[in-house]
Amino acid sequence: MKKKQNKKFAGMVDISAKAVTRRIAKATARILMGPKAFRALMTKGSPKGDVFETARIAGVMAAKSTPGIVPLCHPLELSQVKIAFDPRESDHAIGIISQVVCRGRTGVEMEALTAACAAALTIYDMMKWADHAMVISDIRLLHKSGGKSGTFNRDK
Repeated sequence: MKKKQNKKFAGMVDISAKAVTRRIAKATARILMGPKAFRALMTKGSPKGDVFETARIAGVMAAKSTPGIVPLCHPLELSQVKIAFDPRESDHAIGIISQVVCRGRTGVEMEALTAACAAALTIYDMMKWADHAMVISDIRLLHKSGGKSGTFNRDK
């Protein structure tokens, strides 16, 4: 059976009529590793270099590159990208929190999520010598504000 051709225009959403507002989004990811790998990360790091600073840079670069990674995502002029790490010895995990800010016509949720993911992937890459069984999980939006849809805060 031949698929019917859709003649309707599709592609990026037209945001030209939307108001420019301050947009903020926070996202998180978590990387869980074995106790030996966690101890190695916290004491001697990686033979590749400073894990947390490299992961921070990766997160910032990823946020800026989001339109090149996520199809149909609008390019935005980002005002700020921050990445923080929360090492938790109790479960041998690193929590990653990203925050992205801009003044624009569309939100920065995808940029914040992409930043958190890239930071987690960088930690994995730099620590895989110590543990190939690491797990990246709990990638989610924590907060978004600005724009017509208002504010979203995830209940913890």
